[in-house]
Amino acid sequence: MAMKLKKAMENFEAKKKAYMNVVKAENSTNEQVETAFTEMFSALQSDLSDQIASQARNEVQDAQILSARGQNVLTSVERKFFNEAIEFGGFDENSILPITTQERIFEDLVEAHPLLDAIGLRDLGAVTRFIKSDPTKSYAWGALFGEIKGQISAAFTEEQISQLKLTAFAIIPKDMLELGPEYVERYVRTLLVESYSVGLEYGLVNGQGPSKNEPIGLMKNVSENGAVETKTSSGTLTFKPSERGEIVAGELHDVVKSLSKDEKGKSRKVLNRIIMVVNPIDLISVQARNTIQTANGQWVTSLPYNIRLVESEEVPEKKALFFVSGEYIAAVAGGYKLNKYDQTLAIEDAMLYTIKQFANGRPKDNKTAELYDLDISFAPSDTPDAA
Repeated sequence: MAMKLKKAMENFEAKKKAYMNVVKAENSTNEQVETAFTEMFSALQSDLSDQIASQARNEVQDAQILSARGQNVLTSVERKFFNEAIEFGGFDENSILPITTQERIFEDLVEAHPLLDAIGLRDLGAVTRFIKSDPTKSYAWGALFGEIKGQISAAFTEEQISQLKLTAFAIIPKDMLELGPEYVERYVRTLLVESYSVGLEYGLVNGQGPSKNEPIGLMKNVSENGAVETKTSSGTLTFKPSERGEIVAGELHDVVKSLSKDEKGKSRKVLNRIIMVVNPIDLISVQARNTIQTANGQWVTSLPYNIRLVESEEVPEKKALFFVSGEYIAAVAGGYKLNKYDQTLAIEDAMLYTIKQFANGRPKDNKTAELYDLDISFAPSDTPDAA
């Protein structure tokens, strides 16, 4: 079960927003990015330590009661790993988190961050290569006893996930080690979920490509010469109300129709596969324009053509990003490897580690996603009754 972060994390949320603003600003220097990064993780670790320590003081230390309440209970392997960390005074060099802990981290990631689930982020475990197939080419007609191997092999390609690394800096307070293995595990797991979610959402939405050692984000196009460029707008969406909803249906019809063909003009099925991503501020406006009250008094939000609506701070305000689920390759792999930080850190009563994992992502082509402008107004003249 994902740990729910409440108001105690307000300092981290503020520093995270500041960090993302610095990263996305084209004129930011490396020093500014590094400073914002350090401030964000310091806030995360400070807020998280305070929150978990507070919970440890208030929760009943009985595994059966905690389990019945849906709280954190460790497997025997997990308990052994984190008990050894407590006895050792920290994690051993080159240690790798237990498989079950890695799985929970991934589950928490996609549960707490719907965009990562919508993109189809995959956890390949220790595997850093995988084979993908093109279903439109995975067959071949031919003579009964003819050669088919050469025809079929073209439908399969190998993908490499290990080019890029996500690194989190984990400061483990020595006081945290005194709380017990459940709380150490919860601290490390929540730290990784929050820190990796920032890096993953940035990379999978705004990543600038191999030249920057980043994924190619959904907001980017790749030119013929390999340059990674930000997408230009494909149009404007107003979501203006109308008696039968024909304006909204018409605007989104054009989006769906455009995404129904790939970069080479080949048709593809997109029903129930289109995701609309907007900034949290614009999410309220889009929902307001697509929410109705039913006869029994319930309010229901729904977009035409079964388009799924999710939010991400990585999408600029007044913009809407549409993409076809399954057309973006995104994966994490290689486990979570812990190493002691090999530089001097002026911090007392704490151990500093780097926690690394491989990750990468890229669209199948430039038509995997399209960007649109949002122009949603709530002026009186925009209501059907005013016509």
